[in-house]
Amino acid sequence: MRKNDILITDILLSLVLLTRLPLPHLNKTDFARQSKAVWAFPIAGFAVALAACLAVSVAVWAGLSPAISAGIAIGVQILLTGAMHEDGLADTADGFWGGFERARRLEIMKDSQIGTYGVLALILGIGLRWTALSTLIAGPGIWVLVPLAMLSRSMMPVVMTALPNARGHGLSQSVGRPQKAPAVIGVLSALFVGLFVAGWATWLVLLVMAVATWGIVALAKRKIGGQTGDVLGATQQISEIAGLLALVATCS
Repeated sequence: MRKNDILITDILLSLVLLTRLPLPHLNKTDFARQSKAVWAFPIAGFAVALAACLAVSVAVWAGLSPAISAGIAIGVQILLTGAMHEDGLADTADGFWGGFERARRLEIMKDSQIGTYGVLALILGIGLRWTALSTLIAGPGIWVLVPLAMLSRSMMPVVMTALPNARGHGLSQSVGRPQKAPAVIGVLSALFVGLFVAGWATWLVLLVMAVATWGIVALAKRKIGGQTGDVLGATQQISEIAGLLALVATCS
């Protein structure tokens, strides 16, 4: 396979895994590259954030308030990802705090029903994102969402390299455990775009996301001895929220 074909395949794989966008059909052999394609996870974030930013730009042009525009941004992101990251956050909260032993926690995380911890996690998560985005739309603008979406998704492969899969099946298991190089490339590519869009504040965003991700790694290791697809979704959500709050702090 030529180098250009590999790049295109990796990008398509990241979009297939992390979005619900209509995409060209991939061969079964292409999915063998999933663990190598994690460097392209930030590109999926770019696609989702770009659509959200365009929708918000239209909303602001139409005279809608920052609060309503922020709600539109979150709605577009949820629509394009199928709420998979939000689902991961809810399942992780339910499992980590709803069970008293590893096996029970993993069982709860697999359950499609949502519990009290999951509901509260979603309320807090969406509430913080909504409020922070409203502030940013009224201040520096919505386009900072692009590097936030990219950097938060670059944290997912970091968790995958740091921890083994906690169960023998599921999305994370099917992707495989990537090497460090693709994860580093993902972080650096997201950082480059962030510096271009948001300037030096990107370094602060990366720092707080790294701290948040380290906390998730430590907690997941203690609670379930590894990571799952739900933990990866929670990583994206929590790191994005941390980055949003960091940017809001710089605006105040």
